[in-house]
Amino acid sequence: MIQDLPEFDPAIAEEFGYAVTNGTTFLGVPLLELTNLYNLLLRFAFNFLVSWVITYLVYRKKNGRNEYCITFLTFASAMFLLIFLMESVKLQIGLTLGLFAIFGVIRYRTETVPVREMTYLFVIITVAVINGLALNISYAELVLANILVIVLLTVLEYFTGRTSKGRLTTKIVLYDRIENIVPERRKELVADIEKRIGVKVEALEIGHVDFLRDAAWLKVSYYLRPGESDSINKIVRERDFHNE
Repeated sequence: MIQDLPEFDPAIAEEFGYAVTNGTTFLGVPLLELTNLYNLLLRFAFNFLVSWVITYLVYRKKNGRNEYCITFLTFASAMFLLIFLMESVKLQIGLTLGLFAIFGVIRYRTETVPVREMTYLFVIITVAVINGLALNISYAELVLANILVIVLLTVLEYFTGRTSKGRLTTKIVLYDRIENIVPERRKELVADIEKRIGVKVEALEIGHVDFLRDAAWLKVSYYLRPGESDSINKIVRERDFHNE
């Protein structure tokens, strides 16, 4: 004997986390849910605004580097959409941490990402996860959480700039006055380097010496001035010292 199936109860479906819609559907999927659509657009715009502030008003203003700005904004947008849309399948905390692990092992083939830039990348991902998953808290709490992240970065960058000389970097120099590389003429070597390349030498290492050409490779360490970039130094260093 076939029993009659119970009638569909929207209240029970909503209690178990299923979205109930009275609109037009296609293959069981609603064509348009205005509430969800507005929520997506609002949170996406808010997440992009926060990421833009972190990228351009905190990171770029302090470091003066542009090459990672597009990367940060792209990561923020893609991660937010991934997290927000996957929330419908009840994304668990284990999967969320797994996403952090995946992005934590990222290594770009063009050049190694500096620690400072990787830190900002993690912050951008964190903000996107917060904005994409925090659907059960008020908008005031969500805005406050994002403001706290921005304020924290701003304060840390401010005190870092006041307590340090800047970011230490290196420059590879092919030095032609080989008579100055001996230990007895160390001061003359440093003074000559500072005069010729216009930086305050913090440390200096002598590498390969070519007596046929009367030249030596030097690794000069110095502090960057505010807003100064050293991306070309990384390219030259990798090219010239790859086979050493």
